[in-house]
Amino acid sequence: MPWPAPFQARVREIYRPPPPTIPLSFGCICVNRSPMDKIVIQGGVPLTGEVTISGAKNAALPILAATLLAPGTHRLHNVPNLADIRTTKKLLGIMGVQFEGDDPLGVDSSQLTGWMAPYELVKTMRAAVLVLGPLVARAQQAIISLPGGCAIGPRPIDLHLKGLEAMGVKITLNQGYVEAKAARLRGADIYLEIPSVTGTENLLMAATLAKGTTTISNAAREPEVADLAHFLVNMGARIDGIGTDVLTIHGVKELAPAEYTIMPDRIEAGTYLTAAAITGGDVTLHQAPVEHLTAVLDKFQEAGVKLTIADHLIRVRPGGHLAGVDVKTMPYPGFPTDMQAQFMALMCTAKGSSVLTETIFEKRFMHVSELRRMGADIVVSGNQAIVRGVRALQGAPVMATDLRASASLVLAGLAAHNTTEVHRVYHLDRGYEQLEQKLSALGARIWREPA
Repeated sequence: MPWPAPFQARVREIYRPPPPTIPLSFGCICVNRSPMDKIVIQGGVPLTGEVTISGAKNAALPILAATLLAPGTHRLHNVPNLADIRTTKKLLGIMGVQFEGDDPLGVDSSQLTGWMAPYELVKTMRAAVLVLGPLVARAQQAIISLPGGCAIGPRPIDLHLKGLEAMGVKITLNQGYVEAKAARLRGADIYLEIPSVTGTENLLMAATLAKGTTTISNAAREPEVADLAHFLVNMGARIDGIGTDVLTIHGVKELAPAEYTIMPDRIEAGTYLTAAAITGGDVTLHQAPVEHLTAVLDKFQEAGVKLTIADHLIRVRPGGHLAGVDVKTMPYPGFPTDMQAQFMALMCTAKGSSVLTETIFEKRFMHVSELRRMGADIVVSGNQAIVRGVRALQGAPVMATDLRASASLVLAGLAAHNTTEVHRVYHLDRGYEQLEQKLSALGARIWREPA
């Protein structure tokens, strides 16, 4: 589908493929960050020290999209430096948004010169669909590439489109693009068949500027949805039921720019908890979102991990043997699907057996074959993986298939004997800020090099 003429020059100006390598440095080592990089790990070192948790990717992405709702300069604190964030900035840049600084990040959405999300960007980051609701609410139109599926299974946007249609949006599908048009949106009663996180976020943002009241039932309760809602309230939105599965939004005529601090990343926190536990280490997490990790912390303690928990601080202490425990992924406040792969790596080294049941995404066991290459004993049957703990994992060359699978292989490599090479680590750069640097500071023997 040809892009609308007014946007073509802007897209060419803003969207340019990244250079093959970007020089980065940490400590006294200089590395090149490239999509073809691999991470090399010499395992067997107990991690020790302190690590600070970064801002949550899954909160920052919808909040960046929400800045489209109000012209002016927003100021965002604790925005993580990730590939997905950079992609979102490119996408918003196509629409005329300008950025300044890092922390706080100034987001100037005064001039909205475009309302299109091209395939070239959406294909690299499914969360780009989050601009749909804000664009229709502010510009009364949007053209968004369909995101399609991904490595962990298809995640269609039917719920987004049905909800917007209920609010008066005319939806047309044209050659792989969603074309949405509406005058001012109207409030509606919307029931989500499943508690879709991005669906809830898209409809929540659109409803803030709708005429009348919108109710979203069976809404996602994830903390990142609540973080978006709090940001919208700071902008002047009227939202009841934040943190529950029923959101009531009383539409307002306009919103104003706001200043806001992104919540810490609960999945990053869980990943570092796993890194400490799988190596028998002694690690303290600072700025940890303790209140949002209840299900994860309960399973760690059930498995025998020694934890000290305080306000925004979690310490993993060495001692004792890990025991296999069963886990079932569920929407929040249940055990998060984004922690399933990491917890599986931990269970590979635990005594006894564990059963991990995946209820969210149908293809989220793709890391299993790679863990087996490292000596793991895992049998998959349908949506369940039976893990029998082994005495030790062995280093091997492995291939990452998605973001959390990448993390699980790094974690397994930290515990394994000998050397592990994790290929396709560009997945990691989408969701973990300075992963190698943070792990190196805890004593891990880990580095990045060209594949």
